Amino acid sequence: MTEHSKIAAGHQARLAVVYLRQSSASQVENNRESTERQYALSGRARELGWPDERVLVIDEDLGLSGSGSVMRAGFARLTSEVALARVGIVLGLEVSRLARNNADWHRLIELAGLTDTLIGDADGIYHPALFNDRLLLGLKGAMSEAELHVLRARLNGGIRNKAARGELRRGLPIGFVWGEADGEILIHPDEAVAHAIRTVFARFAELGSARRVWLWFREQAMKFPLWLNARTELRWGEASYHAIHSVLANPVYAGAYVYGKYRRETVLDETGARCKRIRKLPMEDWQVLIKDHHQGYIDWPTFEANRERMAANTQPRTHAKAQEQAGGAAREGGALLQGIARCGHCGRRLHTHYRGRTVTPGYHCPGKVVVEGRGVHCLNVGGGQIDEAVVAAFLEALEPVRLTATLEAAERLENDREAALKHWRLDVERAAFAVNRAERRYCAVDPDNRLVARRLEQEWEEALRALEAAKAELARREEQRPRVLSATERETLLALGADLASVWYAPTTPRDRKELLRTLLDEVTLHVDRDEAAALLVLRWKGNATSRLTVALPRSRPATVRTDEDTLALLRRLAPHYPDAVIAGVLNRQGRRTAYGHRFDANRVGYLRKHWKIPACKAKPPAADGDIVTVRQAAAALGVAPSTLHRHVNDGLIPGEQVTPGAPWRIRLTAELKARFLATPGEGFEPIRDAMENLGLSRQVVLQRVKRGELESVHVVRGQRKGLWIKTIDKNPSLFEQIP
Repeated sequence: MTEHSKIAAGHQARLAVVYLRQSSASQVENNRESTERQYALSGRARELGWPDERVLVIDEDLGLSGSGSVMRAGFARLTSEVALARVGIVLGLEVSRLARNNADWHRLIELAGLTDTLIGDADGIYHPALFNDRLLLGLKGAMSEAELHVLRARLNGGIRNKAARGELRRGLPIGFVWGEADGEILIHPDEAVAHAIRTVFARFAELGSARRVWLWFREQAMKFPLWLNARTELRWGEASYHAIHSVLANPVYAGAYVYGKYRRETVLDETGARCKRIRKLPMEDWQVLIKDHHQGYIDWPTFEANRERMAANTQPRTHAKAQEQAGGAAREGGALLQGIARCGHCGRRLHTHYRGRTVTPGYHCPGKVVVEGRGVHCLNVGGGQIDEAVVAAFLEALEPVRLTATLEAAERLENDREAALKHWRLDVERAAFAVNRAERRYCAVDPDNRLVARRLEQEWEEALRALEAAKAELARREEQRPRVLSATERETLLALGADLASVWYAPTTPRDRKELLRTLLDEVTLHVDRDEAAALLVLRWKGNATSRLTVALPRSRPATVRTDEDTLALLRRLAPHYPDAVIAGVLNRQGRRTAYGHRFDANRVGYLRKHWKIPACKAKPPAADGDIVTVRQAAAALGVAPSTLHRHVNDGLIPGEQVTPGAPWRIRLTAELKARFLATPGEGFEPIRDAMENLGLSRQVVLQRVKRGELESVHVVRGQRKGLWIKTIDKNPSLFEQIP
């Protein structure tokens, strides 16, 4: 079957799509011949019978890989047009232009076969619905993907082989340049650049924290060398934390050649689309690590020590790493053992806290919080006496070397100031070079060419102003620099070194004291014995030497201000029966006050209960026969209003009880009491008003007789004449009254 025999009128009635793709922007820019050949496929579509208005060129994917690692908008558009049966033929220079992976390629073949779409390349035209053509297209797609794999394997193999010898040239960090020999790496010839890098490592050795090194650079207003890539010119600017941390964490500065620190992975995102990500690998998984490859700013053991120190400074950390590593960088708080104190009961690292107006430090172990989820600390102790004991042991350990330490401190102070001044001297030299270069460029230009001469003259003037500013800054800093210690001042300093306590308590920051402690101390294990009111300290020094200290702790004493015992006793009696708000009302009615003279409320009563561990009132089940209940509960059981029971209690008709004067009334709910509250009165009972008229007595006299038991009474809870009824059938008849 010939090519033209496969093309039907139905195919020509639809679109002819010319698909263009090149793998990278570099190929698009440099391989122009390939691009023109792909655009020329439009002419072939016209030769096959498609008019110009039905020839569609899709070139959105120029510069994108066809391996499936990136989203191709042009290929997605092509696939959708084929699926909608709008395309009669798809033309490409070769199969690899359409797809370099079988998933995309076979999806396109499947859709083309279902929608009767032809596929054409430089070798011919294929109909995916025909078995032989479909088989041939599948083989071409597989060979295209295999070709990409072979090319990539060859390139990566060559790169790895060259990197294994340390000769692969890649981007170098600031402070290094490539030499002429294969794999030769040299320290940057600019003295200012090398001095800035060496200053970073020197400051870190002293300060122990990347952040503190960065803050020191900002405090000194020192510039730091920066560049975007190897092709751009080196520039100087304000140091950033990322730049400082990158210098400290890069093994190239330790003289090592490294390749394969990162790994590219293809994963699916939340939408199901493929995306690439870069994962940082641990050191043991690096593909190439050649130590002592070139001259570095530090040696490899120093780099590993710095790396461990920065890892220990990282916050937050997992619980396991926190127990394995040191306690992190020294911070601003006053607790001197922050990060190096460990619990002697469970072995966990102690946390710090601060209390009171004086911000007194303390240490606690959240062991039970971690294990059992409870808010009870395994150890909780104040840090005042403990810190003083550790400082005394530290100063005692320094006694043999106190004079040497004093001299070294003075020399280090002078060296630090000299290092900062050297940066500004080099800055002046750099500005002077810029002035000379601008002058030479200005002198070399044709004076008649004013367009160029004016610009070079402006650059020369700017360089001169920058030089003057650099000289002024250097002069200002040299004036602020303290003079070198004289012989007399050195003798005074040595005399002061004999009294290390005065040096320790001199005005400084807690962070500096912590740094001094950590120069000798590795760890302090703390065990508290509450019965003996003492703390046992085990100090582990550098070199694993240990010493033990016993520190007396202040014994707890009763509070100087406390609630009186009568109020506490009454609270214990009231708490099982009444809530806090009711108890507060009872205490206030009796004129009682808190320890500070305030009136009671529900919050104060609740706090007092919790402090003295007095249980609160709990909800009780429905009252049984003979139980003592509140007036409200009794009223609900008897079917009357609480005010009615209060009136009967005040009149003495119902017995009531009070825990203390002013407390709510309580009533014993008995069967006899329930029998006196009826829905209908019995025979012989009449309302109290009628009983008063018939007996000729006042209300008070009638109630007194009821209380003495001379008259029988009931309380009717329903009807229009509900209330108190009196039984008067036993009264004596008068002279004119007939006896029934």
